[in-house]
Amino acid sequence: MKSKIFSLSPVVSGKFSHSQIRSLGNKVILSLIVFLSFQSLLMAKDGYQINVKFNDAKDSSIFLCHYFGKGSTVFKDDSLKLNSKGEGLFKSDKKIVGGIYMLLFADKSASMEIILLNGDNFSIEVSKSDIYNTAVFKGNTENNKFYDYQKFLGNYGKEYQALESGLLTAKNKKDSSAVYDKLREKGKTLNQYRFDYIEKNPTTFLSKLFNALEEPEIPTVLPTKADGSKDSSYPREFYKSNYWKKYDFRDDRLIYTPIYERKLDDYLTKLVVPVPDTVEREADALLKKCEGMEETFKYTLWYLTRWSETSKVMGMDEVFVYLVENYYMKGKATWIDSAQLAKYEDRARKIAPNMIGQPAMDMRMLDTTNNNVIPLSSVKADYTIVIFWSPTCGHCQKEMPKFDSLYHAVLKKYNVKIYAVEAEDETEKWKTYIREHKLGEGWIHVHDPKRTTNFRAFYDVYSTPTLYLLDDKKIIRGKRIDHQNVVGLIEWLDKKKKRENEKK
Repeated sequence: MKSKIFSLSPVVSGKFSHSQIRSLGNKVILSLIVFLSFQSLLMAKDGYQINVKFNDAKDSSIFLCHYFGKGSTVFKDDSLKLNSKGEGLFKSDKKIVGGIYMLLFADKSASMEIILLNGDNFSIEVSKSDIYNTAVFKGNTENNKFYDYQKFLGNYGKEYQALESGLLTAKNKKDSSAVYDKLREKGKTLNQYRFDYIEKNPTTFLSKLFNALEEPEIPTVLPTKADGSKDSSYPREFYKSNYWKKYDFRDDRLIYTPIYERKLDDYLTKLVVPVPDTVEREADALLKKCEGMEETFKYTLWYLTRWSETSKVMGMDEVFVYLVENYYMKGKATWIDSAQLAKYEDRARKIAPNMIGQPAMDMRMLDTTNNNVIPLSSVKADYTIVIFWSPTCGHCQKEMPKFDSLYHAVLKKYNVKIYAVEAEDETEKWKTYIREHKLGEGWIHVHDPKRTTNFRAFYDVYSTPTLYLLDDKKIIRGKRIDHQNVVGLIEWLDKKKKRENEKK
């Protein structure tokens, strides 16, 4: 269009008269006005307009919703009520991110996924009872191709399940292997469908979606290491290094799909070594990829923060503190208010003093007689288990006898002491429980009736039982573990200590 309107080759050739040049100039000006008007219309084309018609629904309320990172939750953007003919209009002039949206009946009787991009103007005619086979889209939209894909997926799923059922009748390993070979071949047809579409339509949002869904194909041939052996770690490293290769972190529209959280979760739980330093590096790398992309950066930081704070893997709270200190407290989470920021900072302050590798805060506690002060630092042991518990806590009542049995069976030989802190100021019940369950050898029973030690803040005790494992120098080596995994941790630490001593 631009080359036709602004072609100057005749003028440059010098073959026009003055009147012809003036006439040509007027035409150029007129064309320029038309072009600029067209451009202004394009620039003003924000929002969306969707005419909907349901052939088998009327007088029903429908919501227009969008995904945000995951498939389990949608967020409402707009609503309408179908008229007596089943017709309605969603319309907005406000710029949207775009992505996969959903038409959801208010009574949740049906839902319909669509691709909706900023500036889209199209119509839908569909039957609620058979959405994917009856939907017809008119206008400038990718939804016809999207629904072709949905129909393909429906048939593909049926064929895949039919092949998979062969595993139920497989009589031996050879039969099972034959079924798995067929399933692998079938999987290639899905990948080929997406690949063919991307080849023909590389700039569409649906191609972005297909690329985001793609997973690296694991190499079957192992490279040879310098010593002549095969590198068995190569497939995993290859898969990990190519995991995000085709995901476009520079396109916020992919956050408005149900894809991203699943990919993040698989990456962090299956491919990243659960060690704080490693996870922190991976978090930085992910956030760097989407730096400047408001929605993707927001979701990534939120997800990493929640994941590290709630992780069951010991030590991941260190990652939470790292994120708070390096992103939230440095003003990079621009979307949160001061109250939210204060909550993050407060949580990080409570965790920071009791992270793994930190020296345990000393506590000067009274024994059961209230006459003797027994500081935590005074306990002479290769390992000290610090337990904050309550005699009326149901879980504590089960765990404490198990720790006592564990002490006599295993822990005693590792020179372990149990520094047991009564956390709820229930003195008489506490003493009775100790006496009835004979928690004697190996136990150091203490409490803080006047609350002078501030142990809840220093050790982040918000529930009971809460357990820490300290080494001989009172360095925190484990936290929030139970009787089932404390032995394994002590055995690992003991072997590590012996290896280090042998090297000296």
